[in-house]
Amino acid sequence: MAERVQEIYSLLIPLAEGRLIVPRACVAEVAGLPVPSEMTGAPPWYVGTVPWNGRAVPLVSFEGACGKSIPPPSGRARMVVFVGLGTRLTHFALISQGFPQLVRLSSDVIRPGTASFPERSPVLCQLRMANESPLVPDLERLEEMIAEETRVAA
Repeated sequence: MAERVQEIYSLLIPLAEGRLIVPRACVAEVAGLPVPSEMTGAPPWYVGTVPWNGRAVPLVSFEGACGKSIPPPSGRARMVVFVGLGTRLTHFALISQGFPQLVRLSSDVIRPGTASFPERSPVLCQLRMANESPLVPDLERLEEMIAEETRVAA
């Protein structure tokens, strides 16, 4: 009989206000934030493309993708490179306002939050854990948004 997963290694990714929480397995790398190449005709949340492992990957502001104002990168800003979940993108990057923190999640430390989000939002839900209330991003939706804008701007 297969063992049930008891803990999930996750990353808490700092935003200007709050944090995201994602499974560690979704992240390819956390790296310094290079100056992006702008994408003509793209919405403001689609910051541009950045070089990573010999290719240009889309760089987005999660806050901007949620319809909020886009914060300027802090001095500790990083890019978090995600592995694409679908067939549209192989990788994409989000701006993190600091160094992500590795945490182990289990049902003992997390509870569902009560906030609700619009249907087409790149947020699945919010969790409650200790003194945190991180957002769980809808990485598939974010990837769709990026792919659509990449196709339009191309």
